[in-house]
Amino acid sequence: MKKIALVLAASALSATAVFAEDAAAPVVADTDANGTFSLAEVQAAYAAVTEEAFKAADTDASGELSAEELQAAVDAGSFKAE
Repeated sequence: MKKIALVLAASALSATAVFAEDAAAPVVADTDANGTFSLAEVQAAYAAVTEEAFKAADTDASGELSAEELQAAVDAGSFKAE
């Protein structure tokens, strides 16, 4: 029983750390409300993102990032908060 309690406590601490990391991530605002994110919108939250990095994240070459493309770039560490 004590082992189960220790495993649950460790799991709770791990989950809290993950949520804290997500909460600290900048929020990219869709200022023109078109459902995608432009380079300018991304740079407002991630100032160090270059046009080259943005184009690399734009996997469908639409010129804008979908929410999925943006999340993939953040998860991959391509877009980092300063």
